Amino acid sequence: MDLSFFGFKEDYDNYNYSYNYNYSNDSDDTPHEASVSPHQSICLKKVFCVSLLVVSVVIFLLGLCGNILVIWISGFKMKKTVNTTWYLSLAISDFVFCAFLPFNITSMAMDEWIFGQFMCKFTPCVLFLNMFSSIFLLVVISVDRCVSVMFPVWAQNHRTVKKASIVVLMSWLLAIALSFPSVIFRDVGSHMGRTTCHNKYNSIQHSHVIVAVSRFLAGFIVPFIVIVICYSIIILRLRTNRMTKSSKPFKVMSSLVAAFFICWLPYHVFVLLELNHQNHSSVLTAGLQICTALASANSFLNPVLYVFMGNDFKQKFKSSVLSKMANAMVEEGRTTSRYLSRSSSMDGRASTHI
Repeated sequence: MDLSFFGFKEDYDNYNYSYNYNYSNDSDDTPHEASVSPHQSICLKKVFCVSLLVVSVVIFLLGLCGNILVIWISGFKMKKTVNTTWYLSLAISDFVFCAFLPFNITSMAMDEWIFGQFMCKFTPCVLFLNMFSSIFLLVVISVDRCVSVMFPVWAQNHRTVKKASIVVLMSWLLAIALSFPSVIFRDVGSHMGRTTCHNKYNSIQHSHVIVAVSRFLAGFIVPFIVIVICYSIIILRLRTNRMTKSSKPFKVMSSLVAAFFICWLPYHVFVLLELNHQNHSSVLTAGLQICTALASANSFLNPVLYVFMGNDFKQKFKSSVLSKMANAMVEEGRTTSRYLSRSSSMDGRASTHI
């Protein structure tokens, strides 16, 4: 998989020329090109590269089709609720990412970037936009569930689609802001007859470390802590109120969170390892490529989880895929509403006795 597309490489790529090759800020980025023969792709001659290419195509097809279904169901076939607002936004994020995968697939197959400087800067932003928007929405949903359990009466009176839409918009704006470094540091260069789209961090001191660490903190550590706290509170509250059966509707959300962290944790680990240039090796390069594919796979897992995490899984072959996806998305909303109604009734009886 073309690492330059995902923002891994800093002024170098995974070919056999010098690892520390740097492009000068005031040059034309084409040193000693006069006698270099045109670049020829060797990806299709390598089993590992062809395997990653096939995986990317599968992710593209499954992700595009699956997220279109989720967008259609949650956006046009279901009543608009707070829950469908969350899932619709997640599906849009994954769909946009999958829609840009053909640029990566083409670049990977050709071993070259042919789409110009604008797309070189814009396309990698989509990866990080997907990463940040997804994790921010997962955090928002976790907080929403926690508030609904801890303060059911308040949640029943104040959880509205309009407010959920505003929160989604704020999450997207924050994700866009954190994805912007790709616009600043991405650039097109040329070496040994090969045009590359790469990171160019040498313009600002320590910029590579700052970007990598900030993405790790904002895109993984802080959200992970918030989500763990929220779900711990939810589990304790459900056990306290003897409502362990009500934990079933949280399995969809729990699966989404688990899938996100399983897909993205290896990515962050290898990006941090990459900061130490001395650790650069064939193992690190292969690990980065595999982790990139794993991170991409998160974009099509959500629709799959909607299907297989719904109620009556054993009857899935007797119902349509569309019905299963709709059932999975409304499952949490129905049980949450029942929980809120029950809690409100209990609070009402308590106030009458007092």
